[in-house]
Amino acid sequence: MVEALNIKARTGVGGLDDVLSGGLTRRHVFLLEGSPGTGKTTIALQFLLEGAALGERCLYISLSESEDELRDSAHSHGMEFGDTIEIFELVPPESLLDADQQQSLLYSSDLELGETTKLIFEAFERLKPHRVVIDSLSEIRLLAQSSLRYRRQILALKHFFSRSDATVLLLDDMTSDTLDKTVHSVVHGVIHLEQLAPDYGSERRRLRVIKYRGQPFRGGYHDFIIKTGGVAVFPRLRAIEHRSGFERTTLQSGIKEFDDLLGGGIERGSSTLLIGPAGTGKSLFALQFVDATIKRGEKAAVFIFDEELGLLFSRTKSMGLDLQRMHDDGLIHIEQLDAAELSPGEFAQRVRDRVASFDAKTVVIDSINGYQASMPEENALILHMHELLQYLNRQGVNTFLTVAQHGLVGDMKSPVDVTYLADTVILLRYFEALGKVRRAVSVIKKRTGRHEETIREFRITDVGLSLGDPLSGFQGVLRGVPTFIGETQAMLSPSDEDGDHF
Repeated sequence: MVEALNIKARTGVGGLDDVLSGGLTRRHVFLLEGSPGTGKTTIALQFLLEGAALGERCLYISLSESEDELRDSAHSHGMEFGDTIEIFELVPPESLLDADQQQSLLYSSDLELGETTKLIFEAFERLKPHRVVIDSLSEIRLLAQSSLRYRRQILALKHFFSRSDATVLLLDDMTSDTLDKTVHSVVHGVIHLEQLAPDYGSERRRLRVIKYRGQPFRGGYHDFIIKTGGVAVFPRLRAIEHRSGFERTTLQSGIKEFDDLLGGGIERGSSTLLIGPAGTGKSLFALQFVDATIKRGEKAAVFIFDEELGLLFSRTKSMGLDLQRMHDDGLIHIEQLDAAELSPGEFAQRVRDRVASFDAKTVVIDSINGYQASMPEENALILHMHELLQYLNRQGVNTFLTVAQHGLVGDMKSPVDVTYLADTVILLRYFEALGKVRRAVSVIKKRTGRHEETIREFRITDVGLSLGDPLSGFQGVLRGVPTFIGETQAMLSPSDEDGDHF
């Protein structure tokens, strides 16, 4: 059965329908524009296949590609539409290809444009389709030769289609005149596709709805990819649209001294930032909360940018934390990400999917340095992180982020300041004492309650993390070279040092 005419025509691209608040308004003409390679043809085929699946008659009018090329393109995505989509391959009349019959007194473009329009109308009247794609307007613009004639031609097409029940998608590859916005003022809506080429890594694609008459839509840029199966769009995350009810309980890490430092633990639905130089154990502190999550009977999701998973599984297992077993048992989702191949929108969608489908209650992002590398030419890292953290907090998810600072001892520099975004900030430091390099941990911020203002030494042993009493006898630990000011200082026993893994 054909879909009711008062319901929007879905595009066949789930994320795009979300951006368009349900799809394209029926019986109107829309423009899908973008340079070659941005995915216009793929989206157009998905649009027609969606209609064919609903029993609608679909017509693809091609002015630039042959039917074989279109079918090959569809086949590469696993799309086999057979006879469900009518492909009308519009070729110039033979008389216009014959040099002996070309006109000398009349412009050939006058004849070609008229013939082209006539053939389009005839194909439409013959099939009377519900969905139409015209690919591409660049050919019509070249035939028109002037902006006035081109506008009149588009208006003629619009008025012709408006008398029917067809939803029309015009494609424009923007190769003939990128500054000509004639069609923008005529059509009901405009979707603009872009392809960006960073200095390193694969190309990035994004889209934006420039215009949609009488309809709300999700503004701004939205990342998308072309993969086997078609185009996947990742709508820009707006945390304000997502909220769920949950009880704000206090959660422990499983290490008493660490929980004491945190004032009893962390609150459910909060974010925690672990910041410090490389090798101080930021990942291990985050994974300690993952272990506590699993022991509570909940699930966790871990996204790794900086470390190879085999090495991570190996070193954590030697400390009594068997991540591989947890993963095999379906208790955690752990994923290694390639920052050079991932856009911010796709990453946010992956996190959302794990929260929605996997029911993850703890999310670890290790590290923000790697996440920042996934957007080398974008300046919106803080905004991306703000929306993602707000979304996770509103879902009752505990989020743990790590940031590696530049340097090892002394003055530390952070590549990005996200401390104000996190609800809790845990600072890790190296310091030298008694001829050895040691590690210290302190909590410098906690929005959800009181915490210790002390600094505690910790070590990484064969059984995991081991924290000592507050370093009350030292001054200047955070600078890396402390001064001993107490009479006696209780430090971790030397026997713990044998298990140090870093």
